Amino acid sequence: MKVRVGLVTAALLLLGTNAMAAQPDGTPYYWQVPGADERTLQNAGFDVEHGVDGGVQVVGNARVAARLTALGYQPKKFDTVYKPVPRTGDIGVQTFYGGYHTVAEHEKHLDDVAAAYPALTQVYDIGDSWRKTRGLGGHDIKAICITRKQAGDCALNPNSAKPRFAMIAQLHARELATGELAWRWIDHLTRGYGTDAEVTSIVDTTELWVIPIVNPDGVDIVASGGSRPLMQRKNANNTGASCSVPSYGVDLNRNSTFKWGGAGTNRCGETYQGTAAGSEPETRAIEAWFKQLFPDQRGPGDTDPAPVTTTGVMITIHSYGNLIMPPWGWTWNTNPNATQLAALGRKMAAFNGYTVVAEGDTPGTTDDFTYGNLGIASYTFEIGSSSGNCGGFFPQYSCVDSLFWPRNKGAFLTAAKAAKAPYAS
Repeated sequence: MKVRVGLVTAALLLLGTNAMAAQPDGTPYYWQVPGADERTLQNAGFDVEHGVDGGVQVVGNARVAARLTALGYQPKKFDTVYKPVPRTGDIGVQTFYGGYHTVAEHEKHLDDVAAAYPALTQVYDIGDSWRKTRGLGGHDIKAICITRKQAGDCALNPNSAKPRFAMIAQLHARELATGELAWRWIDHLTRGYGTDAEVTSIVDTTELWVIPIVNPDGVDIVASGGSRPLMQRKNANNTGASCSVPSYGVDLNRNSTFKWGGAGTNRCGETYQGTAAGSEPETRAIEAWFKQLFPDQRGPGDTDPAPVTTTGVMITIHSYGNLIMPPWGWTWNTNPNATQLAALGRKMAAFNGYTVVAEGDTPGTTDDFTYGNLGIASYTFEIGSSSGNCGGFFPQYSCVDSLFWPRNKGAFLTAAKAAKAPYAS
């Protein structure tokens, strides 16, 4: 069923009066904008995404399209943001938009998994969301470690006996399918242990760490829209901002301490980088967590390669685009491990059919931090296409099990198996 009325009301009250004013002003669409420059539109305050054939898309309603037209562009309606939503869900389970789980339900899931599989799991609180740091409710940021535990396993110490694979999701709150894929991954590893030979081998030999919701405050905002989720991308930091929901906050994927700067400086823009590198508690929490999991295995220079002895793989799941993107994001220059990263990327793409291409023009990203600071093989997965019922930020919930999980399960398993030597082939 949809999220309970009481939960929605409480979330809206927490957001304040701006939340009421933030209800959609007309139906939002994805608009294809021929000949547009992504950075120019971002600086002008538009919500910009990669379009088809390398073009640019802007998310917004008819007023947004009129603004584009007034600036000399010719926006073309490409697809709807909201898809048909069937009534679905389990009694007593907190879901929204046809089945997507709330933050509370994700937190309960981690606790339930840990209780059911104590020999395989360990749950950690790695830090606080922005709202929690301000006494405004908020959440702990929860991580789970999955492995056949032996003495010393699942410790927050970079000198681990086993190689490590890390997955994070819903850094951008509105990218709904990403947290659900992390949920499926957790269940596949725990439920498959002892019955699935491939899973059993991986869990016996590797530590598999997952943060299903990096940006819980943002997901609360998204879920408060119920069957019409709010388009919140960033965290909930509204300090010094006059932006309305869902425009305030800091883009956590532009706030990394590695090569920070050069992204959005418009507080209401979707790529607003924050006031300083690592200004957000969510960013500081996951960066500290990564340093606890992985030793520094790469030299300090931009052209220093990670050695062939490096261990560790990290995937940060985003949407949309059907892409597997290794660093760099801060520059279009080739990173020193580009050949090896592309090779592993192609092995993963053999399962999901995604295009392997470097990010570029996205300074302050998480995977730049994990590769640039620590040397681990790092990737951004962009899940889903740009159109159709399984496209965009708000795909139908059924697409998780019918399309996204079947396509990406093998890619995730490939990444996990590569954690012991990602640059060896």
